[in-house]
Amino acid sequence: MNAHEIDYRIYGEEMQYVEIELDPNEGVIAESGSFMMMDDGIKMETIFGDGSQKDTGFLGKVFGAGKRLLTGESLFMTAFYNVLHGKRNVSFASPYPGKIVPIDLMEYRGKFICQKDAFLCAAKGVSVGIEFSKRLGRGFFGGEGFIMQKLEGDGMAFIHAGGTLAKKVLQPGETLRVDTGCIVGFTQDVDYDIEFVGGIKNTVFGGEGLFFATLKGPGTVYIQSLPFSRLAGRVLASVPRGGKDKGEGSILGGLGDILGGDNRF
Repeated sequence: MNAHEIDYRIYGEEMQYVEIELDPNEGVIAESGSFMMMDDGIKMETIFGDGSQKDTGFLGKVFGAGKRLLTGESLFMTAFYNVLHGKRNVSFASPYPGKIVPIDLMEYRGKFICQKDAFLCAAKGVSVGIEFSKRLGRGFFGGEGFIMQKLEGDGMAFIHAGGTLAKKVLQPGETLRVDTGCIVGFTQDVDYDIEFVGGIKNTVFGGEGLFFATLKGPGTVYIQSLPFSRLAGRVLASVPRGGKDKGEGSILGGLGDILGGDNRF
């Protein structure tokens, strides 16, 4: 086994965090900004790329770090090692409300494909790369779902889904149409493409975008109900124009908001 064999426990409901139990000399890698807390005896180290065997040598490390730029991530990742005797714990938190999904890569023949911002952390030795699209349509119209990350190895990885999580097991030839931002990840046998919505009314007035993803089985697909882009869009839509709240400076002030309700959505 190349990846470190780690134990874990997931806590919480809407805002979850995962606690990783490390034996002596075991390690875990994580995205910058996901760290929550750790026991005494855990050593933290910033590394290029993902620190897997694919990144051996200077050029390998530079290439591994450069791949992450294409997915919008940092050049660096953080590795956490247990350098003392006995078991030690390190925890990583969800970036926004949703669910943490444990992925045992051994169950998926060593590879899982996920949305570019879904990866949270993984056992040391798991490779975090990018999944290039072989179809032109995805490149022009894929939007959020175009550049995907791939997790490879034989260890545990953890991804994050926003809102409520749906798991779909597709039979051979079965097709599922999904908003591109709602895809969390899928197994390597799933055929993924972009499809035009069609219809002038859908295109102009539908409000759901011009394209959606088609996922064709066999394989397992994870879907999220609240992509971060959708959450951020609603937050931005609620920000008062001009930088002032509509109740500021009025006679009623905050009382006006209570009486009138919040109609900014």
